[in-house]
Amino acid sequence: MTDWHVRVRSTAGSLALSVDVEGDVGPLAIVGPNGSGKTTLLRIIAGAHGPAEGSIEVGDSTFLDSSAGVDLATEERGVGYLPQGYGLFPHLSVLDNVAFGLSTGAKKASLPERRTRARAALDELECAHLADRTTARLSGGESQRVALARALVIKPRILLLDEPVAALDATARRSVRAFLARRLISLGRPSIVVTHDVRDVAALNASVCVLEAGVVTQRGTVDELRAAPATPFVAEFIGLD
Repeated sequence: MTDWHVRVRSTAGSLALSVDVEGDVGPLAIVGPNGSGKTTLLRIIAGAHGPAEGSIEVGDSTFLDSSAGVDLATEERGVGYLPQGYGLFPHLSVLDNVAFGLSTGAKKASLPERRTRARAALDELECAHLADRTTARLSGGESQRVALARALVIKPRILLLDEPVAALDATARRSVRAFLARRLISLGRPSIVVTHDVRDVAALNASVCVLEAGVVTQRGTVDELRAAPATPFVAEFIGLD
């Protein structure tokens, strides 16, 4: 069953991006060399990069349909986006960072409601004790959970994670991978994870989409990629080269 479908063509600098990919509620890992368009693709889905020609459908919602003149604003798409480096606001407390996503769009909530829901999201991720801290006082793992709480508090239609464990040390990566795997299962909604590490893919039990020079060169499970790597990058990524 297909829960989302992205078919887009766009440019970012010298990169020509042409992607047609779909998925279900299970996580999809986007992998590829630096500069292949992975982050650009996430930004297009989130509505932060454009113009893009094509269509983006998530569930019964159409984010983009260039042939029909549909192009929803970022705040109208209901996307939970965790960028590289987490993108936390240093001038806001942890609580107000999480509440920020509820301050825009059609479902904008009052400040008391935003903070109540943000505190509940932090509590669900077992970090409510961080609510009054500044972001400068957070560890890498704490920052990751706070950023994830901010992405989840809006009850997103789709969750986009851009290298969510890349900034962590080896010990923190193992615990955060396990945490993310549990959360993505319980979320029950589509998620797309950009990564450079096959261990992330394995931990999340994700299917894989390989993006090279702006186009999809292979799609499948890790075992399928290992059995028949389509490009030298794929062979290297899964450890055959």
